[in-house]
Amino acid sequence: MARARRSSTILENARRRLAGLKSITPAPDFGPNLKLTDYEQDINAFNARLEGYNEKVSALDQLQNELEEEERKLHDKNKRMLSAAGAHYGPDSSEYEALGGTRASERKRATKKHAPDKP
Repeated sequence: MARARRSSTILENARRRLAGLKSITPAPDFGPNLKLTDYEQDINAFNARLEGYNEKVSALDQLQNELEEEERKLHDKNKRMLSAAGAHYGPDSSEYEALGGTRASERKRATKKHAPDKP
């Protein structure tokens, strides 16, 4: 399942606010700490950071898909190796058990449950 990409309503609000500020003539002066150019740089820096984050999330999704595929292949090979050991040494051998299999002689037999006798 893919991870959710991130968006930002704050970034969208900032872009709209910047557009509004740019439409004001003459350009507003809010003092040395609130310059329009600094505001625009902050918006662009955050946008670049957000895009970088979303790219890494996409790359991580791809890596997860690759790992899951390799894990499925390894699971299949595990089963095949155990089956090969069973075919080569027999399903009741110590070698089969050493590979994680349950020896045929150690398997529990299914028992039928009997209904209690009626009085």
